[in-house]
Amino acid sequence: MTLSISKIRASLSDGLLSFPISDFDDKGMFNPETYRQRIEWFIEHDVSAVFVAGGTGEFFSLGLEEYKQIVNIAVETVAGRVPVIASAGRSVSEAKVFVKAAEEAGCDGVLLMPPFLTECPEDGIVEYASQIMQSSPIQFIYYNRGNGILGAENVKALAARNPNMIALKDGVGNIAALNDTVKTVGDRLVYIGGVPTAEIFAEAYLSIGVNTYSSAVFNFMPEMANRFYKALRAGDKETVTSIIQNFFIPFCRLRDEKKGYAVSLIKAGAELIGRSAGDVRAPLTMPTAAQTARLQDLIKSNT
Repeated sequence: MTLSISKIRASLSDGLLSFPISDFDDKGMFNPETYRQRIEWFIEHDVSAVFVAGGTGEFFSLGLEEYKQIVNIAVETVAGRVPVIASAGRSVSEAKVFVKAAEEAGCDGVLLMPPFLTECPEDGIVEYASQIMQSSPIQFIYYNRGNGILGAENVKALAARNPNMIALKDGVGNIAALNDTVKTVGDRLVYIGGVPTAEIFAEAYLSIGVNTYSSAVFNFMPEMANRFYKALRAGDKETVTSIIQNFFIPFCRLRDEKKGYAVSLIKAGAELIGRSAGDVRAPLTMPTAAQTARLQDLIKSNT
């Protein structure tokens, strides 16, 4: 960790967050050189923190050696300018290995994803997350999503058991439940919006005190993403409404045409602006030519 805990919390509390896609070449192998360029490009476009190898970065499809390259490149390239947050998940034993790799690379924190596939009781999730969090002094953000959703009291219990848990990322979009958690747990944690295409929830998030969210479209429209966030925080409803109507609503409709497009469309968008990161890995699939053309029209009409 290169930054203080107070600096990490401040960066997560105020400013636009984003998750760079992971670069693959035409054979589907990780491409370190273009990834290094991508991280630098992100920093140049004023992100508050960089979340690497996350959902948009296809963590679920990365091998450990690729992951190690990603976290090391990110830390070296960012060089302490903003926090670098890596991801971990899968089984407890696997998660500990990924956490160790992130810690050794010098990452400032870890986004802990829920375990995959199996259904989980909430007390089991608290135990799962605690075993991983207690394996390292690194700072943790718990990702409340999928089969790892915790209610307010269990978020509170998880935070109480683990002093190095500093934030909760919401991947559900249930504003009533999140408001319960925010009011129950209070400022012990930082709260981050994290549903796919989080901008569509941004106004609702802000209304309950969730000031930041992760922007996937930052990968191909960073200027618009920043303009939207600044307008949101400034109370510029006209600009917020315009961008939602003209970009995010049609984008979300396109995204919802096929499972996995919350990631696939981001890679397609990056290619359209000349910053290709290759195709997504199976089980995800790339958009059709017709869908990519619609995305291109959206980009052109909003830049």
